[in-house]
Amino acid sequence: MPIYERDSAKIYYEVTGEGPPLLLIAPGGMRSAIAFWENTPWNPIEQLSDRYQVIAMDQRNAGQSTAPVSAGDGWHTYTADQLGLMDHLGLDKFHAAGMCIGGPYCCGLIEAAPDRVLSATLFQTIGREDNRDAFFEMFDGWAEPLKETHSEANEDDWINFRENMYGGDKVLFNVDESFLRDCQTPLLVLLGNDLYHPQSSSRLVADLAPNATLIEEWKEGDAKDAAMKAFEAFLAANSP
Repeated sequence: MPIYERDSAKIYYEVTGEGPPLLLIAPGGMRSAIAFWENTPWNPIEQLSDRYQVIAMDQRNAGQSTAPVSAGDGWHTYTADQLGLMDHLGLDKFHAAGMCIGGPYCCGLIEAAPDRVLSATLFQTIGREDNRDAFFEMFDGWAEPLKETHSEANEDDWINFRENMYGGDKVLFNVDESFLRDCQTPLLVLLGNDLYHPQSSSRLVADLAPNATLIEEWKEGDAKDAAMKAFEAFLAANSP
């Protein structure tokens, strides 16, 4: 079983196919794990592994990945895991694609290492729109069953961790409007439309980022087929 280890974290990952590398970050909120791709409109691993080296991963304390919990944990912790995995695999430059919580994760990668991310695709990114309580509840639902096996963390640690993730005022929780305006990385944005993935977040990214393209319909029928082709074309256009 492939495991990348960093600072007592054990990150499970899978590599499928050959070609330009694509780091794929799954939906599922705090439970973001490879298996969630099976329940999405289409599975990028199946779509792309004949032409790309697709690297999928379970985020820490999700799926088959584990890690200690501390009050200092937050978006930067996950970014370090993701970049560390790319280093572990010897991959300098790569595409990133993420659904749901994967949207901010992709932006965090660009903010931390703009010269390494060739492009980023954001499938219905999460974002802030009068929904903080929903994200706090989602975090608590993930955290509660973990507490029995994480004696290193007390209740204040979990509360601080939750605040670091969802308590701020940035539009995508980890990046703000100024980041989006300055972001030169090519972005493909597929519209969200629910409590956790508000339309306003996808549209803001598409409106502010200078090299962003928005796809509004992408989940069913002809629109899904067209979106899949657009995703492939976007990756091809931004591959070395």
